[in-house]
Amino acid sequence: MASLLAAFMMLTGCDHIAEDERLIYEPIEQETPPDTNPDDDKPELPRRVVLLEDFTGQRCTNCPTATIVIEQLQEAYGDALVAVGIHGGPLAFAGTAKVPGLKTETGDTYYSHWNLEYQPVGLVDRHGAVNYPDWAAEVRRETAKPAPLWLEGSATADNGTVTITVSARGADATVTGKLQAWLIEDGITALQLMPDGSANQQYTHNHVFRTAVNGIWGENITVRNAETEQRTLTLPLQPEWKAENLSVVCFVYNDDGVQQAAKFKVETPSPL
Repeated sequence: MASLLAAFMMLTGCDHIAEDERLIYEPIEQETPPDTNPDDDKPELPRRVVLLEDFTGQRCTNCPTATIVIEQLQEAYGDALVAVGIHGGPLAFAGTAKVPGLKTETGDTYYSHWNLEYQPVGLVDRHGAVNYPDWAAEVRRETAKPAPLWLEGSATADNGTVTITVSARGADATVTGKLQAWLIEDGITALQLMPDGSANQQYTHNHVFRTAVNGIWGENITVRNAETEQRTLTLPLQPEWKAENLSVVCFVYNDDGVQQAAKFKVETPSPL
């Protein structure tokens, strides 16, 4: 095992990126004019949920620092931010018989498709590659934009199958693009190289991309104003996945980027 870890560390390395900036999140309170109701004649609009695709790898020494940035953003924005850790590219690890890896072929495909050149790096609503010190500013910018649709869903795991229902409802315009559904997993204990170069074999990986449910690039969808599009998807559970730690991430995207995202837990039957 010692020789394996030594070889593992010799093959690794990350582009050095400047230390991450401290996240500053200061909500602005707006006063309501007297004798007015802010809800009068105001149409209901959805809140934008931002998607952050974190291209990461177990052999990337800077990636744990990027994960800390994600945790800070999640604390600030709550469920208005959905993060997915995609293990693909040169620093992702496919694993060995003794050391599990989190790399996926789909992760490699995404990494190549977006012409990424280093790790860690992210896509915020798919508007181009962003270094992790700049994620906070990009997320802040995206959350301020209006969302053209609502997106929600539910999922259950039973009898070795995950069943997913996704509903998209138009807000004030017709959106044409792709509906993508991914399965992610939290709480995976696996090897990770740390910023000091050490190999942490008990590192906890969260929001790890496991698979694309409805194809690598999703499926066509058109969501019209005040109309609802609903899809039901299924996939088999794999032995290495822990059903109680699974969630579904779904989003609608087109050439203008991600239009809306959502995340929901995979529910499992209660034991009798």
